[in-house]
Amino acid sequence: MSNKSLRILVTGAGSGIGAGIARELAAQGHELIVTDLSAEEAAAKAKVINDSGGKATAAGLDVTSDEAIAAFCKQLAGPVDVLINNAGVQHVSRLEDFPMEKWDQLVQIMLVGVARLTRALLPGMREQEFGRIINIGSIHSLVASAYKSAYVAAKHGLIGFSKVIALETADTDITINTVCPTYVKTPLVEKQIADQARVHGISEDEVIETIMLKPMPKGVFISMEELAGICAFLTSPAARNITGQAIVVDGGWTVQ
Repeated sequence: MSNKSLRILVTGAGSGIGAGIARELAAQGHELIVTDLSAEEAAAKAKVINDSGGKATAAGLDVTSDEAIAAFCKQLAGPVDVLINNAGVQHVSRLEDFPMEKWDQLVQIMLVGVARLTRALLPGMREQEFGRIINIGSIHSLVASAYKSAYVAAKHGLIGFSKVIALETADTDITINTVCPTYVKTPLVEKQIADQARVHGISEDEVIETIMLKPMPKGVFISMEELAGICAFLTSPAARNITGQAIVVDGGWTVQ
């Protein structure tokens, strides 16, 4: 694996998986660009990285806005080596009760936003003849859960999007892959536990045991170290021919 320091942009890095991956990759010596819809949260996470001896800058970024992305890209000094599309939100509701503006918001952030930002950064990657695009998908890129129609649709879409961009970038040293973990203990998942308990009429402990961990033969939450390690591998020379793939991190869920 290469020891070369890479310039890595992570979206939705103000909290949860994005913050964890940014922190881990910075500890490996990479330069991080920490972005989040909340500029304050992004700045706070970049400060933690810098205070611990890493190198990070921060910016507020709305991936649903062409104008915001264009303005952000103008401020970038030089190309981005690695783009980690992680920004995400969740809404748990049966379709009949699902507000369509909320449905659209989820798809705009987690699918259209990924296309917007990837489209904006690809020319720089092409120019330097190197780029790694890593989409943070989900087990829900492969299977479904009730009451998550927008999330599951958006995460399934990432795999199709990645396959197409893999073909479009096959003429240069650019790869795109989708990492698909089961549940990672984040604030988003903590909120889901409460939402699922309400929708299903069961306790939060039962949600963890019967809905989240029961389908996983290994029966444990996925760690930030695992996700960051997979991202680091995908940026390495050893992974230069891995593209358009779904990297499934599911404790055996989908082999049953």
